[in-house]
Amino acid sequence: MDKPNKNQPVSRRTFFGDTLRTLSALGLGSLVGFGARKATSEELVWQLDPDKCVQCGQCATECVLDPSAVKCVHAFDVCGYCKLCGGYFKPDAKSLDTAAENQLCPTGALIRKFVEDPYYEYTIDESLCIGCAKCVKGCGAFGNGSLHLQVRHDCCVNCNECSIAKACPSNAFQRVPASKPYLYRGVQRKDFYPEK
Repeated sequence: MDKPNKNQPVSRRTFFGDTLRTLSALGLGSLVGFGARKATSEELVWQLDPDKCVQCGQCATECVLDPSAVKCVHAFDVCGYCKLCGGYFKPDAKSLDTAAENQLCPTGALIRKFVEDPYYEYTIDESLCIGCAKCVKGCGAFGNGSLHLQVRHDCCVNCNECSIAKACPSNAFQRVPASKPYLYRGVQRKDFYPEK
């Protein structure tokens, strides 16, 4: 094909042909670039570092979801199964029973089940949990800290700029690889997330 003369007008056919080839090349280049980027960088998700969390209560109020995607979880392997659980009972509880006025959780999400005297098992009904951290604070103050908060990824919409992370006074929220989405209390981070 002959090169057009700079002084000759370009035909409609030549113009559209050149434009189509250029757009195809750009589209193919973008697709290859996107694929290469996906292959080299793993998806990141938001997670809360339980060792940095100060139980401020903002996870319950700052999340774009209602209720919050942040939920209380229980590390059973470090729980003392206490009859007097600091995460379950209010500090001024009149009696150690399951009456609502004695419970620390405002929604009744922490469920107490008798095992054998003097042991009780505590589980979390995550559908009721609002992420207020009252039980986490109580467990840390009067117990061994087996209750902690985590972002539940089946609920979280993984906002580009997490509203809770922006409001968190202790910078406990961070992006972690989706292949290792949970941070555990007291575990060396370098074991799970080596320095880059």
